[in-house]
Formats: sequence, structure tokens, C-alpha cells
Amino acid sequence: MLNDGEKGVVLQRDRQTYGIAPHIPCGVVTAATLRKIADVAERYNIPQIKITSAARIALLGIREEDVDAIWADLGMDPGNVVGICVRSIKACPGTSYCKRGQQDSLGVGMALDARYHGMQLPGKVKFGVSGCPNQCGETSFKDIGLVGTAKGWRVYVGGNGGTTPRIGDVLVQRIDTDAALAMIDRIIDYYQANAKPRERMGKMIERLGLTDLEEAVGL
Repeated sequence: MLNDGEKGVVLQRDRQTYGIAPHIPCGVVTAATLRKIADVAERYNIPQIKITSAARIALLGIREEDVDAIWADLGMDPGNVVGICVRSIKACPGTSYCKRGQQDSLGVGMALDARYHGMQLPGKVKFGVSGCPNQCGETSFKDIGLVGTAKGWRVYVGGNGGTTPRIGDVLVQRIDTDAALAMIDRIIDYYQANAKPRERMGKMIERLGLTDLEEAVGL
């Protein structure tokens, strides 16, 4: 029996089959990739295909003996669905297509995905990037969130869902894209240096205080 995360799988409720979720940065997928996923699902009689909350496509109910062949046929990297790392970067269409977009959330989200997805950290970290204050990227509930406004980015820290949900704190507002990306670098550095093992960012902020983080990142 495979363990969660081994070969990119998650053991399912029946304790016999597995789920996988290929990495699809910010949920942007091509028609060719969709065809490939559909072909693999049919070839291996995969019983369910599910769009996940992290904007991935999960293949569920996989037999253990098919795992290696499925990954080989897909030719895609696994998404980081478990583990102590940056799990996902969720981004809305922003100014690429949305009439309400005020900042390029999809471009920033893709840049963050390339930089951080899978990075090992003290605890799991999720990002959200929204192109306007409607927050379709569920920004306030992410460990690190960006919200686009007419005057630049608003940066949130310390949000999470789970059994003890937490709304993120506003760290800084009205900064441009380069400054926002540099700010996130400093937030990650602070988190790596100060978080306890498996401590979410919000819990770290509650323990050390938001002022300590503000001073550390130069505010």
C-alpha cells in the first residue's frame, strides 16, 4: 500500500484505491491536456474525475497497480496535494479577461507558482491572488493573499480555513507588482526562520504578533 504523497497519490476513503491530481498552474489548461486526461481516464477505467478547490483535475479511484502507468501516460508533474510545502496558488482571470479585473492576478499567480509551488516550508502554505476586491481567489482565507485594486495590490497574511478558520491580516496596501513579489519573498523568509514545525502562518502571527512581521519585512 502506498502512503499519501508517495508517487503523487492520496489514499481514498475505501483504503484500497488512490487519487492523483496533476499540477495545473493556476488552473490554466490547454485543450490537448484535457484530451490527454480524458484518454487516460478511459484507458484505465478511472471512475471519477473531479475539479478540485485548488483548480486542479483529480483522478479518483485509481488501482495501485495502475499508478505508474497513469503518470507515464499523462506526462505531467504531480500537484502538491499533501506535505509540508506550498500546496497551491489559486488565481482568478484578473485583467486577462475579467471586466472587473484591476490587476493582473493570473500573471502574478503564474509567477508565484513558478517560484514557490512545492517549496518545503515549516507548515503547509496556500496562496490566493484576486484581481479585484471581489476576491474570487478566496484571498482572505489563504496564508498569503493578494487583492488587486485600482491603486495596486493589497497583501494579506495568515488566513486559513479548516476547523479554526482565520481571516488574513492586511499587511500592506497600494503597492505595485514588483513590490508585492518582493514583499512575498520577505514574508516567506520570515516564515521559514520563525515558524514552528507544522505551524500555519496565522498561528505564527498570533504567537509572535503582526508587528514583529511588519518590522521584519521593512514596514
